[in-house]
Amino acid sequence: MENSSNIVVFNLSGLNETRPHKYVVFGFTLFFYLLIIFLNLTLIATILLEKSLHEPMYIFICNLSVNTLYGTAGFYPKLLADFLSDTHVISYAGCLIQAFVIYSSLLCEFTNLTVMAYDRYVAICKPLEYHSIINALTAGKCVAIMWIFVFSEVTAQAMLTLRLPLCGTQIDKLYCDNWSIVKLSCVDTTVNNIFGYIVLITNVSQVFFIVYSYIQIIRVCVNSGEGRNKFIETCLPHLITLINFTVAFVFDIIYARYGSRNTPQTLRNIIAVVFLVIPPLLNPLVYGLNLTQVRINIKKWCNRKVDTESSSK
Repeated sequence: MENSSNIVVFNLSGLNETRPHKYVVFGFTLFFYLLIIFLNLTLIATILLEKSLHEPMYIFICNLSVNTLYGTAGFYPKLLADFLSDTHVISYAGCLIQAFVIYSSLLCEFTNLTVMAYDRYVAICKPLEYHSIINALTAGKCVAIMWIFVFSEVTAQAMLTLRLPLCGTQIDKLYCDNWSIVKLSCVDTTVNNIFGYIVLITNVSQVFFIVYSYIQIIRVCVNSGEGRNKFIETCLPHLITLINFTVAFVFDIIYARYGSRNTPQTLRNIIAVVFLVIPPLLNPLVYGLNLTQVRINIKKWCNRKVDTESSSK
């Protein structure tokens, strides 16, 4: 068995079955990554450039897209490089950094969706008090606190992992995650497991807050035509995003801890990357197409660019 003092790199075995078709898979992956970047940058630019969108709800949506770009940057560049390489390895430090980026992005997205549920609750259930409870400054503070809280959680988790001596180098995934590193430990990992469950429970418990918020929202919407319109326009996109992300997140957590090694590698890969493929693509489409103000301003922004290019010719 190897001691951690001798471990310099980890082997990522998740791509072993893609070698015969690596250039085709590389092309599709690159296309999806560029599409993710384009869609999210378009949404961010639209919200930042249009003063009418400098409101709490849009600040949270903007943060969602910034977080998407941050999280996918920790996954796609390394994956694309691995497709073109015959050896799929990552350094010990690189593995820890990748795990940190991906899971801090995951936790930040879930917390952001929880705050957005509260924002919609106040907007629909307490419309007259909305601007006194939530304003642009409050939203900015919430975003800052969110990132600080998430980074603190994931940093503590990384420090607990860093202290473990390791006896293996094989990670059976496309990317590094904290639990895969912990499983390679030569010593008891009870402390890491307990802390991992605390982080999981802390974040999953937010679901109860979201459910409570939507129960209150639905009660108001049943008796109000205006409330129903607000629900369809602003809450429905949030619910689609939330359900999509939660299902992907739960699949990944359950498989990481309890998945069977007998499961085909292709299926394991799909389960492992669902939350890194579908939400980053779906979120900007859902908000860009369903929120009227965002959709109008994206069209306005695009038309402005076309007019500018035409006049310059």
